[in-house]
Amino acid sequence: MKIIGTRTLKTGVGVSIAIILATRLGLKYAVAAGIITMLSIQSTKRESIQIAFQRIGACLLALILSSVFFNILGYSPVIFGLFLLAFIPLTVKFNLEQGIIVSSVIITHLLVEKNTSMPLILNELALMLIGICIALFLNLYMPSIENKIKEDQRYIEEIMKKLLLKMSAALKENNSSFSEDELFEELGNRIKVAKQHAYKNLNNYLISDMSYYVEYMEMRKQQFKTLKRMKDNFRRFFIAYDHTIMVADFAEKISCDFHEKNSCENLLKDLDALRFEFKKMELPSTREEFENRALLYQFLNDLEQLLLIKFEFMKNISIY
Repeated sequence: MKIIGTRTLKTGVGVSIAIILATRLGLKYAVAAGIITMLSIQSTKRESIQIAFQRIGACLLALILSSVFFNILGYSPVIFGLFLLAFIPLTVKFNLEQGIIVSSVIITHLLVEKNTSMPLILNELALMLIGICIALFLNLYMPSIENKIKEDQRYIEEIMKKLLLKMSAALKENNSSFSEDELFEELGNRIKVAKQHAYKNLNNYLISDMSYYVEYMEMRKQQFKTLKRMKDNFRRFFIAYDHTIMVADFAEKISCDFHEKNSCENLLKDLDALRFEFKKMELPSTREEFENRALLYQFLNDLEQLLLIKFEFMKNISIY
């Protein structure tokens, strides 16, 4: 059982190093460097860098703006409040919101000291840089979650295969009560979690392109929507005949070939051949058969959409 997470461990180590370093350098308010480190350690490398730039920019803006306010209007809580009324909208305008809290804490040091001398300004900048740099250094190490994503992939593919097999069996048994709501809910939740893992993995690489897993999960999400539409069509099936068995067999074939590397090109050819066979068969003789065959064709179109989503995904991946 994991008691202390990586981010927690990095925070504890980083805060201690920042405070010790700031103290050794003789900086005032050395504890602030530790607080800045704690707030700057993020869950991904890319997020850490973005926030670092925002906080440095916000700090520079805060130091300049507060110096103007304090030197002209004086040092008091009221003036500090007026400073915030000007500072916060400016950070929002320049997309520096992540630096509001940290920079505000830095400016309270100027308020307490009642001066904006260059040594104090440099002291505050040093605290900010120490906190941010230590956080960035520690964030260079991010544990890989690729194995977790691959586990998500296997799970999602297995559930989708199971649903296709169940649909095939339901068609053969003329079971229009097919629902599997629990399995669909389980699949939807896992795809949502897997997407979060994929985006986190993407943001942990600054140079390498790790967008494959993000696009893969988006592809499975689109297929999930198609599967839900196929499920809804089952409520309207009511007659079993040759066309139904043929479509059921094809759905079973898709489930057997359902895996990450399958481009679905051959399955799409098989689907075209199946449609050609349908054209050679006798037309419906009753209204009920006609309506059911129309629904079956819609189900077949949904199967085609399921395959096309994967085909387009694999085609685009091969371009990279």
